[in-house]
Amino acid sequence: MNIINYIKSSFIELKDEMTWVSKEEAQKSTVVVAIFTILFAITVFLVDQFFQTGLEWFFNILK
Repeated sequence: MNIINYIKSSFIELKDEMTWVSKEEAQKSTVVVAIFTILFAITVFLVDQFFQTGLEWFFNILK
């Protein structure tokens, strides 16, 4: 199978044989992922701040 046939068959499979989600479902999934990403980033930030404060307190005790 040469590269041209491979590319043609790939496009045919994507067009005719794949099951795609609806536009509405894709939008809902995108919103869920965006919200989760923001919540995860806030959580990581808060944990980082907690450890930074704890380490600063610990090293100030050692001075």
